[in-house]
Amino acid sequence: MKKVLVLLCAGILAAGFAGCGGGEGDPSQAQGDGTAEENDPSAEIPEAPAEGSSDGEGEASEDGWSQDMEAVKTAVVDLLGDDYWPDMAIEPDVLESMTGISSDMYEDYFGEMPMINIHVDTLIVVKAKEEQADAVEQALLDYHEASVSDTLQYPMNVGKIQAARVERIGNYVIFARLGADTADVSETGDEDEVIAHCREINDLVIEVISNKLRH
Repeated sequence: MKKVLVLLCAGILAAGFAGCGGGEGDPSQAQGDGTAEENDPSAEIPEAPAEGSSDGEGEASEDGWSQDMEAVKTAVVDLLGDDYWPDMAIEPDVLESMTGISSDMYEDYFGEMPMINIHVDTLIVVKAKEEQADAVEQALLDYHEASVSDTLQYPMNVGKIQAARVERIGNYVIFARLGADTADVSETGDEDEVIAHCREINDLVIEVISNKLRH
């Protein structure tokens, strides 16, 4: 009889220990929905974008221009090749001092001019804010007029300066003063021939930019 009671007590104790152990559960399911990825501290965390970077059309190129403006420049360079002389970026403060166009007047822009100041080849493309498009256009027209009035400073570039064009396409305003080497355009030194040559170049450039902006 005693032996039976001892065995019975041992069985009850064993059952009690088993019940206590089963109540602790799996530590990996203590939080969340129990997935290993959610609770694993070594799970990979997506990296934040690098400072100054952006996605889409506004991403800057190596030269600092947006993708849209870099595409415009590439189209013009492909057209003119070595006859594209602007090789220095027009910084925002320089653009404002040259033309009066401040950064609060546009959403985006591109501008380059020659590093050598005896040349005047310049290309500016401004994507104006909608309410500022008229003001930007007028500022570039005024800049053109002021340049024409100051041609005595650049006597060898009179024809090129006079042939510059300002063209507006929606909220985009273009200033094109190009033509590269005009020394051999007119053997007689006829200024009208130089003007005609430079206007032809500017017309082609504006056509290429227009096609790029509309696509």
